[in-house]
Amino acid sequence: MRTTPRSPSPRRYLMCPPAHFTVTYSINPWMDPAKPVDPPLALAQWEDLRDRYRALGHTVEVLEPDPALPDMVFAANGATVVGGRILGARFAYPERAAEADAHLAWFRDHGWAEEDLRIPEHVNEGEGDFAVTASWILAGRGFRASPLSHGEAQEFFGRPVIGLDLVDPRYYHLDTALCVLDDARDEIMYYPAAFSPGSRAVLARLFPDALIATEEDAAAFGLNAVGDGLNVLLPQAAVGLFAPLRDRGFEPVGMDLSELLKGGGSVKCCTQELRP
Repeated sequence: MRTTPRSPSPRRYLMCPPAHFTVTYSINPWMDPAKPVDPPLALAQWEDLRDRYRALGHTVEVLEPDPALPDMVFAANGATVVGGRILGARFAYPERAAEADAHLAWFRDHGWAEEDLRIPEHVNEGEGDFAVTASWILAGRGFRASPLSHGEAQEFFGRPVIGLDLVDPRYYHLDTALCVLDDARDEIMYYPAAFSPGSRAVLARLFPDALIATEEDAAAFGLNAVGDGLNVLLPQAAVGLFAPLRDRGFEPVGMDLSELLKGGGSVKCCTQELRP
């Protein structure tokens, strides 16, 4: 499958270094406190991702890590930014609750107006369960986000929100089961078995030409990826996705974030997009 020529669009991302990353509790099936984390390796892998974004022409802002919040490296969960407006996060688990305030403080400190910030009433974990395309905001539910957060996001952003039910606990956030490859063209890839039958039918109707991931590539966290319209940064272990992405005109960029996978995250989890 070939498409018209692609070109990347410059992005602005917010990331948080894993200076205090460790796994001392378990709030998803990937976390096992019995498996030690190698902190220097985790930091080196994160720095490689940050540097790759910058080499591709994107801007990376850095959120200062908090020693009391080991999961702050997963910056995608801290907020959702669409059209310069920020919907904050409200975390499902108390272990991560304070991350929401840290993110909103960063926005305030970096020039965002108070009227563009919303402290949510309902549980949502930022871009973990909100994926943005030109036409829709796709919204996951079933393990973390409250279904009520979907209406809240639709009212705040003024964009149609499409609710999708996640049914496999390994894919507890939408960004573990679905990736926006090119937001301007409404192009995605996803793993159907992570979704309920009704949600699979909705995805097939909205995205009939989507790239469908195999179980093996989904289990390698291959859907936890970031696309800029041309380049797709994804876990290097998701080898089955590379050729299909090239066939569609994308440039896959394999990344090794194996240490961060011990916390249940990879490329996308580390990357919050600041959409102007």
